[in-house]
Amino acid sequence: MDKLFGTDGIRGLAGVFPLDAATVQVIGTSVAQSFRDRVGRPARFITGRDTRESGAGIEAAFHAGATTAGASCESAGVITTPGVAYLAGAFHFDAGVVVSASHNPYQDNGIKIFLASGRKIDDAFERLIQGSVESAEASSTNEIILEPPVDAVKRIAYAMHLHRAAENVPANSLKLVVDCANGAASKFAGRVFTKAVAEVITINDHPDGRNINAGCGSLHLDKLREAVLSEKADLGVAFDGDADRALFVDAMGKVVDGDATLWILASYLQNAGKLHNSTVVATVMSNIGLELALKTRRISLLRTSVGDKYVLEKLTETGSEIGGEQSGHIIFSELSLVGDGMMTALLLLRALVEGRSTLSAATHGFTPYPQILLNIPVVKKPAFDSIPAIDDAAKAIEGDLQGEGRLLLRYSGTENLARVMIEGKDERSISEQAHRLGDIIKRALG
Repeated sequence: MDKLFGTDGIRGLAGVFPLDAATVQVIGTSVAQSFRDRVGRPARFITGRDTRESGAGIEAAFHAGATTAGASCESAGVITTPGVAYLAGAFHFDAGVVVSASHNPYQDNGIKIFLASGRKIDDAFERLIQGSVESAEASSTNEIILEPPVDAVKRIAYAMHLHRAAENVPANSLKLVVDCANGAASKFAGRVFTKAVAEVITINDHPDGRNINAGCGSLHLDKLREAVLSEKADLGVAFDGDADRALFVDAMGKVVDGDATLWILASYLQNAGKLHNSTVVATVMSNIGLELALKTRRISLLRTSVGDKYVLEKLTETGSEIGGEQSGHIIFSELSLVGDGMMTALLLLRALVEGRSTLSAATHGFTPYPQILLNIPVVKKPAFDSIPAIDDAAKAIEGDLQGEGRLLLRYSGTENLARVMIEGKDERSISEQAHRLGDIIKRALG
């Protein structure tokens, strides 16, 4: 069996292994048994899901499997990923389980498991679950109801948590457009941001089970840009399907990605005396321009593998306050160990108001290098250096860059894709290099 867990939990086509009902029940049973062994009693789980039509069935299948091992399960219904993580800690559950495929299309789904601390389960725990799935018989172990009953009180508790944060943001002179991606933020964003800014316009906030991330949200910013310009708004924010990431658009329609957000917020925290070790954590995907900009403020950039769990590990290891990904996952370790798109937006609003700055002006000092990113479909994922043609081409490109750029080759942790990323001073040159290497990968692995 291929590795069950990727960089962001289990993910794949809904209804197909490992997200068929029988396998999800096995996963639920394995998780419940493992927690019972750890805590010495039947486990307690809080679950939630985004707006995909497959979510309720997968959530119910997890409940069915977990209860056979004595666990009790409560559902918060449709809620954001950070919402489930918050409830797990606030209400002393043993774990929070999220049914979501984040930014993927509606046909996909996934399972993410958080400890009460907000951390994702570790690699050893993932291997334990994979072993249970590999050894299980593919048969239903319990009756599955169509949709688990929802504890609305828990969902309201998370909404109140967001409202309290919003009330402390003095941004009542701003006009904001919010793209909810027809996802989990649709139930929360309008009310949350109404408490923080003068005027809120929400778009893509009518989920129908199939329109999550469809031409909208953090992967498709054109609609947000159009709305910001047509409404003459001060800025816009887009979430993904489970609202654990946020990307922004300024008043002129320019995209402000996760790297620029890290620059703005690190500068804000430093000015406020809250960046105690003068360190920001990012991944290997973050632009070299961020590293150079932070150096001008005597802030170090530490890089990790791609994945917010690796960012969190480095944040904890170094005692740093802020870290994140270019894709818009931002973690403030003082507030939460999980990226929360809405919290990120609220903190950004605070930084702008207290700094008396527009979003565009706040990005000054950060100049990203041209970056080319290609996604190449592959049918297998061998080590790149084990394929001579790929290895030779990569080494040639690194020699051409001569220390004034970066080449990064990696596989997606959730999809059958090879990712080629090249940064350098000359966009035309790195584009040619990237496409040449991409063609070689396609011939060898496609």
